[in-house]
Amino acid sequence: MSRPPYPPFGREAARQKVRAAEDGWNSRDPARVALAYTPDSIWRNRNAFLQGRAEIEAFLTRKWQHEREYRLIKELWACEGNRIAVRFAYEWHDGDGQWWRSYGNENWQFAPNGLMERRIASINDVPINSSDRLFHWPAGARPADHPGLSDLGL
Repeated sequence: MSRPPYPPFGREAARQKVRAAEDGWNSRDPARVALAYTPDSIWRNRNAFLQGRAEIEAFLTRKWQHEREYRLIKELWACEGNRIAVRFAYEWHDGDGQWWRSYGNENWQFAPNGLMERRIASINDVPINSSDRLFHWPAGARPADHPGLSDLGL
């Protein structure tokens, strides 16, 4: 299995990789998302340490049961060789209806076949009012004409 574009990444290929990851995560389909990672991929997500697709899929299943109406925007920060740095923000609400905006950074490392072999994510959650939400599109991929993080001042 492989997933283009392949490293080493130029800026345009890295942007394509970032948008493909954003679209995948916005699908909220844990099995689909897990396929973007090597079978033995290593993750750190906040305080969770995971290894392998099965753990990734189980983690994402729990995540999206808790983080409802999830909408994510990712933006390329830097790239070199087989590594990409990304900043992101996503909005969601919990079971009590409290809305949150979660901000973070990810460091990605890719195998030669274009699958991600390492993901390190640092994330902070900020409570927001429903009226402060900025991510208003139907479930699924962010429309091409929807502003990105920099355009939104995030």
